Amino acid sequence: MKYKDQFDRYMEEHRQEMIEDICELCAINSEKMPAEEEMPYGPGAAECLDAALDMAEGYGFEVQDYDGYVGCVDFEPQMKRQLDILAHLDVVPAGEGWTVTEPFCPLVKDGRIYGRGTADDKGPVVAALYAMRMIRELGIPLKRNVRLILGTDEECGSSDIRYYYAKEPEAPMTFSPDGDYPVVNVEKGRLQGHFTAEFTASEALPRLVSVNVGVKCNVVPGKAEAVVEGFAAGLPEAISLEAAIRETEAATGVRFEMEPDGNRCRITAVGKGAHASTPEDGNNALTGLLSLLVRLPFADCPQVEALRKLEKLMPHGDWDGAALGVAMSDEVSGPLTLAFSMLTVTAEHVDAQFDSRVPICGNEENVLFVIRERLAAAGFTLHNDSMVPPHYVDGNTAFVRTLLDAYELYTGRKGECLSMGGGTYVHDLKNGVAFGASMPETDNRMHGADEFAVIDELVTSAKIFAQAIVGLCG
Repeated sequence: MKYKDQFDRYMEEHRQEMIEDICELCAINSEKMPAEEEMPYGPGAAECLDAALDMAEGYGFEVQDYDGYVGCVDFEPQMKRQLDILAHLDVVPAGEGWTVTEPFCPLVKDGRIYGRGTADDKGPVVAALYAMRMIRELGIPLKRNVRLILGTDEECGSSDIRYYYAKEPEAPMTFSPDGDYPVVNVEKGRLQGHFTAEFTASEALPRLVSVNVGVKCNVVPGKAEAVVEGFAAGLPEAISLEAAIRETEAATGVRFEMEPDGNRCRITAVGKGAHASTPEDGNNALTGLLSLLVRLPFADCPQVEALRKLEKLMPHGDWDGAALGVAMSDEVSGPLTLAFSMLTVTAEHVDAQFDSRVPICGNEENVLFVIRERLAAAGFTLHNDSMVPPHYVDGNTAFVRTLLDAYELYTGRKGECLSMGGGTYVHDLKNGVAFGASMPETDNRMHGADEFAVIDELVTSAKIFAQAIVGLCG
């Protein structure tokens, strides 16, 4: 209970200022871009990192820039480091379908901040910074240092953090405000599968000209496009196309749009995007499009045969990998999930990617090898030779218990450990967990259109983080 009243008063007085700081960072498009000099992830990420470090320095903290890969904010660098808070400033692509505001025009409305990065992860970054700020400005003594680490490549492979940890040791304890409350002590393993197939081209009509779907492997696509030929108006095949669209829409909930152009037609499947770790939250436009294409009367050819086999291996609505033979679950980490996220098809080849999150009971033998064999039997080559193993931290440690106590104090809810399909920066750290900043009932639409953060939750998070810092470093 110590310091709770002080933290409550401080955040009430600084609430608006925190909102403005979040909006400042969220107005910067920090998607990964081509590298430039001293900008390993492009100018957007560099600008956002500079802005965040300037913000922290303005609040009296010492900061350090690790060659544009990572920035660090130290409470008191002369002290021995006890706790790292590991967050990120990069974002997934803006995507389409935004209705409340433009992706990089943050808007405060109805107790929320809308915009790309508000929840993932710039809002939590600022909440963590304000936790450190209030401890400093309230004069609360710490015996050990806490460091806020700001990465810029979390969404695209975390090469930034590998660069950082090649230079710096892990802290004894680390949490990342890039997950859910109460505490995520289990992160599933991950297999980002890449597979291909080659075949002889065919010009026979009707035919599939091309398929192009996906923006990133870890994003369930909300839109998918194909071009077909030989379905011109007046032909029997055109009637078959229209009937197949009606049938597929009814079966999948995916909507289809057609743009005829002479003897060709562009078909756009419109579903609902989601994070690949929770594919059930979306409606996969890619698998919806496949469901349509296998219904069409294409002339027989190796390409079409491959497409039909692919649809059987990854049918619409199969989120647990059952068709690939890898459905599994355990009590600690829950079920395996699998999202078919990227696909390119031409007359001569298929190039595809999927994202699978694997529970503790999963391993290369019962996941990777099984998928490889199933794909090979259908004529596809899986190019992966390994997968990321699951991550687990004992939930009974003093570290985790301190985090749960802070959560319980400011929410009045019971603290407990959770499993998550999404991976965070702490996945490879010995004593790292995800801690906030989303409350259990809140769907922030991370990685989707109209992403938002609830202001009250971020304010509460700042207080929770401050209480945890004091408990671990005081």
